[in-house]
Amino acid sequence: MPRKGSILQARARWLLLGLALVFSLMLLLYLLECAPTPEGNGSLPGISLETHGKEYYQALLQEQEEHYKNRASSLKRQIAQLKQELQEMSEKLRAAHEKKLAAANGLGHPGTKEQSNDLLEFLHSQIDKAEVVVGAKIPSEYAVIPFESFNTMKVYQLEMGLTRHPEEKPMRKDRRDELVEVIEAGLDVINNPDEEDEEQETRGNDKVMYSETDFVEGYYRTERDKGSHYELLYKKADSGSYHHITLFRPFGPLMKVKVETKDLSKVIINIIVPLSGRTDAFAQFMQNYRNVCIQQDKRTYLTVVYFGDEGLSEVKEILSSIDSDSNFNNYTLIPLKEEFSRGRGLEVGAQAWDKGEVLLFFCDVDIYFTAGFLDTCRLNAQPGKKVFYPVVFSLYNPAIVYANQEVPPPVEQQLVYKKDSGFWRDFGFGMTCQYRTDFLTIGGFDLEVRGWGVEDVHLYRKYLREELIVVRTPVTGLFHLWHEKHCVDELTPEQYRMCIQSKAMNEASHPHLGMLVFRDEIEAHLRKQAFRTNNEPEA
Repeated sequence: MPRKGSILQARARWLLLGLALVFSLMLLLYLLECAPTPEGNGSLPGISLETHGKEYYQALLQEQEEHYKNRASSLKRQIAQLKQELQEMSEKLRAAHEKKLAAANGLGHPGTKEQSNDLLEFLHSQIDKAEVVVGAKIPSEYAVIPFESFNTMKVYQLEMGLTRHPEEKPMRKDRRDELVEVIEAGLDVINNPDEEDEEQETRGNDKVMYSETDFVEGYYRTERDKGSHYELLYKKADSGSYHHITLFRPFGPLMKVKVETKDLSKVIINIIVPLSGRTDAFAQFMQNYRNVCIQQDKRTYLTVVYFGDEGLSEVKEILSSIDSDSNFNNYTLIPLKEEFSRGRGLEVGAQAWDKGEVLLFFCDVDIYFTAGFLDTCRLNAQPGKKVFYPVVFSLYNPAIVYANQEVPPPVEQQLVYKKDSGFWRDFGFGMTCQYRTDFLTIGGFDLEVRGWGVEDVHLYRKYLREELIVVRTPVTGLFHLWHEKHCVDELTPEQYRMCIQSKAMNEASHPHLGMLVFRDEIEAHLRKQAFRTNNEPEA
């Protein structure tokens, strides 16, 4: 058996070798048949292509043709199958779209309604997580997301840097389109109220329609993981009421949060001013107070807390003059024989009020405000819910800003929002509007802090740690007038650093400070230019 198997294996090897030789010969004949014939007889001697190549290769070509026909038929079947699957997918999409429309109309499958309810629940949870209706405890002042204010023409912004402007005009197109949409959405809420909204303002039996010209101002901010929050104010020129619309965009369509009408006609503001010396600045403050509060607003009370004896008689004389000229006696002067402390003065002024709840505006003698700001103060503070921390626009030293003029213009002409005229005082927290009960509930000022600045930040941090909404935004109509600062040696290192920082930022804009720093270099350059001009030979 082994011997017979070996013979068979040897024969098989010879057979395979013979087949390989035959195949090689046929391939050679094919190449010779297909190759272009050169001039003369290029055939190999002793080999005839006529008798061996044509029939074989015709059969081979026929076989290849059948193969490609089968391949084409297979591709046609696959194309037909894909067309059928595409049609089925289109029908599924059409059915899903119809279910979506049915869900929007309250129809369709219960599962679709459940999905829609889940979406609405998520969007409302975004409102609940954002600081829109209820305040949140915030760890520090650095975590606050401030608002930016706007009207139909401008946006008043904090983050301007060295190349941006405190007011933006014209607004960037992307921001303008966004805010125009928001203003129109607020108008739609007012003019087409839901049944759950409050009754709208009417004149007789006619419904009052609001337009873009009735938009007063708005505030907005965006929390990156929640959405954009908008506060909008509308008012008719002949009406004493404001429409306050709150909208929220939870990274999707705007959602109405609430609609309310606020009557400010009976909201009294107690303006508290701590003071020591500086009687000239107080006289200027009272001139503005008379024009705005006594003649226009007529809903304020003034509390002046004066430290020391020097200058007290002049302050009394200024107040008596206002009283006799304007028949105004809604003020209180509280003299204290103590060293000046701003927190102590504001605390005493708040405690001295004994007529129940009142809105407090903590102010300084260097502040210039308008009647419009007083209503902004009223609109953004709410007892037990909101406190208002406006960002003041601080004016630079007029002697530097208007150095090219012999005399700086009057104060009223300096009140412009320009990069070289002032800056948003975003590091200052001294000006604030809050209700008296909220101020007393959090414990007021830290009276252990003496001197400049720090007590304001401590109070601000107290509000942030409570469940109150802290509205922080630059506002129009609130200016800090320039005055020379003195950083005394008695201040702590932290207080002294803050005082120097404020003094540097309060003096002039970056370009103007640069001109002062390089003044000698500039003058030397001008002298060289004049020398070259005078010594150029005449043509």
